[in-house]
Amino acid sequence: MDHVKLPHWLQAIVAVMGGGGLFIVTFLDSSVLSFPFIPDTLVIDLSIQRPARMPYYAAMAALGSLAGCIWLYLLAKKGGEAYLRRHAGGGMERVKRWVEKNAFLSAFVPSILPPPFPFKVFILAEGVFQVPLRTFVLALLLGRGLHYSVEGILAVRYGEAVLVFLLAHKIGFALSILATLLSIYFISRLLFGGSSDHN
Repeated sequence: MDHVKLPHWLQAIVAVMGGGGLFIVTFLDSSVLSFPFIPDTLVIDLSIQRPARMPYYAAMAALGSLAGCIWLYLLAKKGGEAYLRRHAGGGMERVKRWVEKNAFLSAFVPSILPPPFPFKVFILAEGVFQVPLRTFVLALLLGRGLHYSVEGILAVRYGEAVLVFLLAHKIGFALSILATLLSIYFISRLLFGGSSDHN
């Protein structure tokens, strides 16, 4: 935990509540506040301390993040377009087209990527552009579940070296995952999407 400084009140919540505290932290991080790397640090640290409870910690982190994202999604659905326009700037129309064509992927892909990849702008876009709640929830549940499960598994296997690596290579790591996912997406479109475009 030395690599990322936690606010004292967050340390107290997690120390007292364990997985419940992790749920609160990820809920806040995915909604009203922002704690870069702290949820990931907590999942890794708790998984190292109690390897047998790693699936529980990953699940609580994923569910807390999902709950926070749903709250943000509902706020955006009611009136987040102005906020999104300020943050997306000239890319607003591109974001809109991408979300409308790829409702599932526009939530799933950002939810897998580690910080510092911008995550909330895509959550806001899902709400603003009226992506069906069921699609949104499924994408987030799978993406966040995979995100925290992989971190937990690596933490149990490799210990604190996982966090050291993540912090040292955060941008390159995020970009490599993004490039891989986008490559898979575009290859699948070329192989399977071409025939449907002409029907």
